[in-house]
Amino acid sequence: MTAPIPRDIPDLPAVPGPPAFLPAPVPATAVLPRVRRPATAVFRLLTALLAITGVALELSTGSAPRALSYFTLQSTIILAAVLALSARSAWTARRPLPPAVTGAALLYTVTAALAHHALLTNPASPFAVTSTPTGWHALAGHLLHTAVPLAVVADWLLLTPPGRLRLRHTAAWLAYPLAYLAFSLTRGELLHPGTPARYPYPFLDVDTHGYRSVLGNALLLGLAVHAVAALLVAVDRVRPNPLRRLL
Repeated sequence: MTAPIPRDIPDLPAVPGPPAFLPAPVPATAVLPRVRRPATAVFRLLTALLAITGVALELSTGSAPRALSYFTLQSTIILAAVLALSARSAWTARRPLPPAVTGAALLYTVTAALAHHALLTNPASPFAVTSTPTGWHALAGHLLHTAVPLAVVADWLLLTPPGRLRLRHTAAWLAYPLAYLAFSLTRGELLHPGTPARYPYPFLDVDTHGYRSVLGNALLLGLAVHAVAALLVAVDRVRPNPLRRLL
């Protein structure tokens, strides 16, 4: 015979859920303190000062409104601000700037330097500028198109942790070049024909090439900028970490 089934089945104990995490008694920075990097801060601050010096020299050698219409000067001002903030973060051990911001500044500086050397000063280019700058204007061009870009690339390769740039950033990075294209074409339409440097670059000169050719040039340049952005992301993924020995 079997035992009778009881009428009232006792309540089963509740199944325990996942344990709730108790609040940390100390902040995470007390366990893993952020490291101050004074040498990095000094290098970035000096690069920012070098960039501002180039901008100031360029503005002092000609019309300021006309000079500020150039992509190189605008992107260099953006770069100087990013470098100053990055220097402050490295000096005070604060959280670094988002990689989307630092990557954008790097991209604009590199593409401006490449366009200058490959299109504007290359004798084989159809858009080469025949006039040769001298004096302070030549020094400003050297700082803006050679010295500062080399320093920024060195900062990225030697003083920045790798693997932070993402391919999804590249689409957002194109927003500023597109806005600059619209600005340049609108500015050219508003200025009186015959105004010096009505269009800041030969490949954007509607008077000489027409809108069809200018938009074609802009499309090719946009594809080139996107290719450089993708290359920077790819290199950032595979390059070694120069800061590993310091951490």
